Amino acid sequence: MSSYQPVLAKAPTQLIQANGQPAFGLFDGSVVDFNVQDFVYQNLMDNKASALARYFNYKQFQFICVTGSDWLLAVAIADIRYANSGFAYLYRFDTKQAVSKGLLLPGALGCQMSDSPSAGEAKQQFGAYQVAIKTSATNWQLSIDTNELKVDLSIEKAEQMPLALCAPTGYNGFTYTEKSNALKVSGQLELQGNPLDLTNALAGYDFSAGFMRRQTSWRWASINAMVEGKAFGLNMAAGVNETGLCENALWFDGHIQHLSPASFVFDRKDNTKAWQVSSLCGEVQLEFTPLYCRQEKVNIALLASNFRQYVGLYSGFVLLQNGTRLELDAVKGLAEDHYAKW
Repeated sequence: MSSYQPVLAKAPTQLIQANGQPAFGLFDGSVVDFNVQDFVYQNLMDNKASALARYFNYKQFQFICVTGSDWLLAVAIADIRYANSGFAYLYRFDTKQAVSKGLLLPGALGCQMSDSPSAGEAKQQFGAYQVAIKTSATNWQLSIDTNELKVDLSIEKAEQMPLALCAPTGYNGFTYTEKSNALKVSGQLELQGNPLDLTNALAGYDFSAGFMRRQTSWRWASINAMVEGKAFGLNMAAGVNETGLCENALWFDGHIQHLSPASFVFDRKDNTKAWQVSSLCGEVQLEFTPLYCRQEKVNIALLASNFRQYVGLYSGFVLLQNGTRLELDAVKGLAEDHYAKW
């Protein structure tokens, strides 16, 4: 068993540096000023990219998951320039039923995105569907108002270090990702007029933005749960931020531990089969059993998306840096398999 302890860089005050290029690295905190307007974006022949290319090649998405005693809430907002999309669903483990709503709108219709992971607001609104995510240095605030879901939550982020990194993407782009799991939650959540218990509920968030590949894909695993009486979070991914950096980490009792590159073994043709999720250096050995899948396929003109997000249960173990072995037994979480052409 080998140890994986990457060196963290001090988080820059601004993402784009004086030379017009991003600060690359695995950071020790959030980047507050996401000054994308200062990025010197060049085309594949090293000439200044056109204004249209600059606009359409920039993508951003935000995601929140909240896990309670017998339910899981997931919500996303994505701006892919040609269109904007989003969803909000709640899965009940006790009844094995889900309430799900989604949007796909042209251009920026009904959508705005946050200026940074620490300052701004992302919104999607169309008819009876309203979702808003406000970001600040101390918390993320989530509000949802649909016919069946009413949510007003505060997710506390200030007490622990996030996973934050910026990596080169393709030849001329970059991707900034910031994630944090196992965060405290307060507020109200109603499903079909009935309040759900937030006692011991934990949340995770994801802010990702940049000039990403025209075609991309990823596999992803996420957990927010109580393990051995303490808050435990996990984020593992393969397919996007892997230019010398990887976006893998766990949180236990408020402390972050960065993890080695991730491996996902699963059967794409069978949504019922278990996944094997592990890390290169052996810190993570998990099996994921899917219970519910939110999926959509879009293939229109310039855009294509083959998206599957699973709610299910993780079992196995993780090893902490101090040698402690944490056993996970049917712990609630998410897994995702996604292809996008955007």
